[in-house]
Amino acid sequence: METCFIQCPYCWQQISVVVDKSVANQNYIEDCEVCCNPISLEVKVAKNDVIYLQVSKL
Repeated sequence: METCFIQCPYCWQQISVVVDKSVANQNYIEDCEVCCNPISLEVKVAKNDVIYLQVSKL
């Protein structure tokens, strides 16, 4: 697991998300902890490192 910091595409606040580094390719939805809007996250992990983290509105 790794904590990553992202910027919410709705309210522009910096928030933290926890990424499971045991899964190479991930797509999931998480609510912003500030404004509660749903955020789509695309994550790629290689050699136990987060190499790509894309954040977008639903």
